[in-house]
Amino acid sequence: MKNLFRSRMLWVALAVAAVAATLPWWLSAYVLGILTLAYYFGVFSMAWDLLFGFAGEVNFGPTFLIGLGAYTAAIIDANWGWSIPLCVIAGGLVALVGGLLLALPALRLRGPYFGLVTLVAVLLLQNSIVIFAGVTGGEIGMMVPDVMSVSAESNYWIALAFLVICAVLLFGLSRSALGLILQASGQDPTGAQALGFNVTRHKLVAFCVSAVFSGVAGAMLVFYQGTASVGTVIDIGVGVQIIIAAVLGGRRTILGAALGAIVLIVASEFLRPLGQLNTFVVAAVALAVILFFPDGLLGNLLKAKEQT
Repeated sequence: MKNLFRSRMLWVALAVAAVAATLPWWLSAYVLGILTLAYYFGVFSMAWDLLFGFAGEVNFGPTFLIGLGAYTAAIIDANWGWSIPLCVIAGGLVALVGGLLLALPALRLRGPYFGLVTLVAVLLLQNSIVIFAGVTGGEIGMMVPDVMSVSAESNYWIALAFLVICAVLLFGLSRSALGLILQASGQDPTGAQALGFNVTRHKLVAFCVSAVFSGVAGAMLVFYQGTASVGTVIDIGVGVQIIIAAVLGGRRTILGAALGAIVLIVASEFLRPLGQLNTFVVAAVALAVILFFPDGLLGNLLKAKEQT
């Protein structure tokens, strides 16, 4: 805990968050809406970075966990009318159970097979939503009776507070003994195993933590948007955005993943007038950063600081 609060990067991030809390006083509701969405994607990317950046496991299907949390919360709210906090908790728990059922057999695989299993899981969830359209709304999606707030400012502050809390927890976890073991397991699993660490068990814990944060964030996103649909929470394209954001911000930094998500979402929105060129320009810039700056935005800043 002492090492956590001694981290200069964490204090800088908290200072930036404090400044971000003042943005509703001088930005329009439109811009606040973009940033609100970006903050939820920041949590998705941070949760993904914990598994990939530290445990070394490539999860090609982050939207499987997000979708479980999102649709669980939406279905419970629409059919049983539970309060939003209870629906969000239920979404996190279902994502945790789904993550366990997926990770227990998948983590026994080596090489690219783990990633393929997570990708297939997304496709299975998509098909399940279409098959049980009477409950899930199918490809059209489903509306939820309750929303967090109709105020853009309130939604912004909720998303920002959620992002900050998740960032502190995940960053602290990454700097804990578990984070160090995960990093060692990801870089040299044989060496970590030789030192007496149960590599599979620690990776399972990382996957479960990632599942909880993803599921809770997915549920909260539903109550922000007022709807749950395949295109917004489960589509493979959404998963690609999350992965690109994490790599763009900086692998193994946690906070960089949030930065990457904000940059990616904001850039995509403000380049929307370009039409179809929007996606091409954003993807080209992201590809250039990944190729020429593999440590990402925050990773390169930290490296440059260490060299000076």
